Amino acid sequence: MSDLKLLFSPRSIAVIGASKKEGKIGHSIMANLRESGFTGQVYPINLKEKEILGFKCYPSIKEVPEAVDVAVIAVPAELSVNVAQECGEAGVKFLVVITAGFKEVGEEGLKREQELVRICKKYNMRMVGPNVVGILDTHTPFNASFTPGAPPQGKIAFISQSGAMLLAILDWSRSVNLGFSRMISMGNKADLNEVDFIWAASEDPQTSVILCYLEDVTDGERFLEVVREASKRKPIIILKAGTSQAGARAASSHTGALAGSNIAYDTAFRQCGVLRAENMADLFDLAIAFVNQPIPKGKNIAIITNSGGPGIIATDSVERENLEMAKFSKETTSTLRDHLPPEASVYNPVDVLGDAPADRYRTALEAVLADESTQSALVLLSPTAVTEPVKTAELLVEMRQKYAEKPLFASYMGGETLVEGSTLLTQHGIPTYTFPEPALKAISGMVKYSKMRKALHEAKAIESLTEASRQEVKATFYDVLRDKRLVLLGNETTRVAEAYGIPVAPIYLVNSPEEAVERAEAMGYPVVLKIASPKIIHKTDVGGVKVGLESAQEVRNAYLEIMESVNRLMPGAPIYGIEVQKMMPKGNELIIGMTRDLQFGPLIAFGMGGIYVNLLKDVSFRLAKGLTVQDIEQMITETKAYTLLRGYRGSTPSDIPSIVKTIARVAQLSLDFPEIAEMDLNPVIAYPDGAVALDVKITISYDKLK
Repeated sequence: MSDLKLLFSPRSIAVIGASKKEGKIGHSIMANLRESGFTGQVYPINLKEKEILGFKCYPSIKEVPEAVDVAVIAVPAELSVNVAQECGEAGVKFLVVITAGFKEVGEEGLKREQELVRICKKYNMRMVGPNVVGILDTHTPFNASFTPGAPPQGKIAFISQSGAMLLAILDWSRSVNLGFSRMISMGNKADLNEVDFIWAASEDPQTSVILCYLEDVTDGERFLEVVREASKRKPIIILKAGTSQAGARAASSHTGALAGSNIAYDTAFRQCGVLRAENMADLFDLAIAFVNQPIPKGKNIAIITNSGGPGIIATDSVERENLEMAKFSKETTSTLRDHLPPEASVYNPVDVLGDAPADRYRTALEAVLADESTQSALVLLSPTAVTEPVKTAELLVEMRQKYAEKPLFASYMGGETLVEGSTLLTQHGIPTYTFPEPALKAISGMVKYSKMRKALHEAKAIESLTEASRQEVKATFYDVLRDKRLVLLGNETTRVAEAYGIPVAPIYLVNSPEEAVERAEAMGYPVVLKIASPKIIHKTDVGGVKVGLESAQEVRNAYLEIMESVNRLMPGAPIYGIEVQKMMPKGNELIIGMTRDLQFGPLIAFGMGGIYVNLLKDVSFRLAKGLTVQDIEQMITETKAYTLLRGYRGSTPSDIPSIVKTIARVAQLSLDFPEIAEMDLNPVIAYPDGAVALDVKITISYDKLK
């Protein structure tokens, strides 16, 4: 992994394109460096000036008397390549290329960007950008950007693919006094990308939570590997834009991003322990919660309210957010009953009534937070004539310190009369919202992260297979290549599956009715006959399948009928023969499949198979890269098929461990052979003592196979 410590703690910074003229980007960068309190050396580079903002100017980076750690490039795009070359020759360690006019503007810009990357590799420089606002670190401190000022110092690292988004968040952060440890504008990500910056933030002692605004992921497989480790250290929250078809097009035109599958992104984030925000509000609600509150030990929440309606709304939201209402002990409810008015509700949610002063909130909070069932708490306050919002806020601050291990949130449901109390809560690190739903959504995110992080630490990798297995598959694929086909025949998919220990009902290719009978009698009746043609995917549509054949005569007749039907309905289709397969007993029909995602590689699917695939769409997904046994077990439990597999209405449970093993082998096969474009095992029949695939389809990529 790249060492970016010097990028965020530089000893010297040069600004190439520095300017004396206000309104110029080169002037804004210089002003920000001066105002940030950076204690290192600053070198403005300008051919015409002697000094800028009190800093001595140099005509070229080569004239600077010492090696420069970071060079910020703010010159026109057509000059940037020569400037980068000079930086390399001068021994610069990092470039921050502010300039736009690269791949986002078309082919000419792409060539220019590729030349920048080539120069960086030649001189062992690393590059941020091009097409960025810049970077800043509030703890070093330094601000090498053209932002209008800097955010308050804090514990949030914000990594953004959009410069405009970063500028908007920075401006907003000052209005709410939200602090950041560092802000990074990534732009076109020609060299350093989100993976590098996420890892660097995970190592930064001044960062507690990592936020990202992304339009794409540059290297999906590296993302899966690195971010999985980073999220074990710190919560990572990502807002992925471009999820709709229109949004994906916008992302592509914005920074040259390639839009990936939204399902794959969802799956990747989940497997890496990343929380996915739905919008900007969620992104920062979660960030504020993680920065200021401990991670809850579970999903049991207690709610204290002075109004019944908001309490009901909050309780409904608890269920929606997959949280649970804490069940108080008898001692807790007795304490509440003894000290609250008779009309108060002593069960969860606790209603302290509309005339509750701060002391009544104290009684409820003390009892509820002391209860072992309570793992987090939300206090709701609606303004009445006797409400004490400031005193209640002071009480919450006191309780927050006394019960520091339990997250405490507030919803002050009103306007002007509650501002002072809300401000006091925010200043003391208690997340406060106008309405309860965002608070519960944030708590739910914290619980989800806790669960994901635990799973990452306990993960057990799937077993890998021997080289002998791979050689058998390679030989089969080369046979297909020589035949200039992309789709494997049934007997070929059988060889591939068996090589990887994937249970499959054997298939034999025959070329005459007599040979079909011979194979059928050798394996035992009943049998199935299927047409073997790489051009016929849906065999039943052309009369290419005959099932339940019980005798030699039935096999002969079926062979002839299949040939006649296929030749009539698909004349000219290449026919390699007919496949004979043992007909298996009935069981639970499943599908196990694989499609290759552009960013993240093989995407594994599991769900209800057979005729139910398209009808019910009961499918869950995981990425093969880094797949664990726990991932597979979870993807099975997410489907309706799991209800059948466990034994529905007295039926015998299926052998779930054998299904787990089959999915693991499919994942390994897809990782070992990138030439596999798609693979379907449908149906896979699950039995009490095993599972077997009846139909396996494999499509390969000719280019990758070559």
